[in-house]
Amino acid sequence: MNLNLTGHRLEITPAIRDYVMAKLDRVTRHFDDVIDVNVVMSVDKLRHKVEVNLHARGKDIHVEAIEADMYAAIDALADKLDRQVLKHKEKRELHRHEAAAIKRDAAAEPAPAPVPGARGAPGTTSD
Repeated sequence: MNLNLTGHRLEITPAIRDYVMAKLDRVTRHFDDVIDVNVVMSVDKLRHKVEVNLHARGKDIHVEAIEADMYAAIDALADKLDRQVLKHKEKRELHRHEAAAIKRDAAAEPAPAPVPGARGAPGTTSD
């Protein structure tokens, strides 16, 4: 996973970087197909905003959180991102299981038997 942290009107300290990485580890625990993560942190007056663009195989997820404290914004963002990733994971697994069930059902059904005397049925002749 490639992590890119950017600060607008904010200096990214090692403590904040470590905190963000620890929170994003929750995402990779649920979903290991994460390619890269872009985190943008900004401060405007007393408004701390954190945005994440997560690029995973088959899905791009964008989440943002605005709080009065930067650490609270990171916590809120991690919760939102975790919910989105779990939702995507469940959808992907559901589709995978549905496709397997359809293939299994199609293989288990016998081919329909031809009706004697019907046009185009094998073994019949037309008058």
